[in-house]
Amino acid sequence: MGEESVTNLDTESEKVCVLMQPLYHPLPGLVRQVEEHYTLLQVGELDSKVSSRISALISPCRLVDQPLLDALPNLRIICNSGVGVDNIDLNLCRQRGIRVTNAAHSSVTADTADMAILLMLSALRRLCPAHNFVRRGSWSLSSFPLARKASGLRVGIVGLGQIGRAIAKRAAGLNSIVSYCGPTRKEDVSYAYYADEIDLAANSDVLIVACLLSKDTTHLIGKDVLDALGPMGTLINIARGPVVDELELSKALVEKRLGAAGLDVFEKEPHICAELMSMDNVVLSPHAGAATWETRTAVAQLIVDNLNAFFTGKPLLSPVI
Repeated sequence: MGEESVTNLDTESEKVCVLMQPLYHPLPGLVRQVEEHYTLLQVGELDSKVSSRISALISPCRLVDQPLLDALPNLRIICNSGVGVDNIDLNLCRQRGIRVTNAAHSSVTADTADMAILLMLSALRRLCPAHNFVRRGSWSLSSFPLARKASGLRVGIVGLGQIGRAIAKRAAGLNSIVSYCGPTRKEDVSYAYYADEIDLAANSDVLIVACLLSKDTTHLIGKDVLDALGPMGTLINIARGPVVDELELSKALVEKRLGAAGLDVFEKEPHICAELMSMDNVVLSPHAGAATWETRTAVAQLIVDNLNAFFTGKPLLSPVI
């Protein structure tokens, strides 16, 4: 398996079959472009007769595990519409020679970093309660409680990858004192480095989670980190839900051991625990960090370009494996 097997994309009788899982967010133009050169199938159309014909899978960050891979014996490439690929069994893909691409596009990075700052500003300035305060007519009856200043704060970033760096750049524009933690120190940046999350949290007013999800980072942000961040601290998560122990986060907020939170991702999304839903010091977003028309259009194009590259023997644009 691999790029060495080249397909003529314009030969109708030899059209490659592509399976697409249900989308969380629209990918403008994707279906039209894929159908120009491929036979596009939806999951509902999958049966034993066609499963063996499927060579490519478009996955919107949905689970791609052994049962699905077993059902697609001739699968050769998976195009993931997110940056993180924790939804895919990469070890099994390696064993079977299945290539995997992600949506590592500069537009995704920018939008996700924007969301992190948006959540930070909204949580600190209590934008959601202020919005509701005005909507329900309370402004004429009383004054709105004071919020927290958003500029000049100590902002700690967990994971200084592409998205983490983009967040740091934006935070610096707010005169923030930026620091970070991660497996290794980055020699090309001047931000303060902490070897572990607890030390980073203890030296931060706002802690922004931007690392990849893995076995090592599952529940990385737990009670010790939240307690180090403290009752005036704010937690922002735009990474993956399971990086944060949601039960401990809820407890910290209820017990006022943590000041506020802004969350775009959740442990069991789209299901959110009742405590987080009920608190006005928590800003919630439906995993929409990169859900803009511009970025989703760019991601759709990247998926098509990766498919075309693979099936015409050219290098992949955003390879994972």
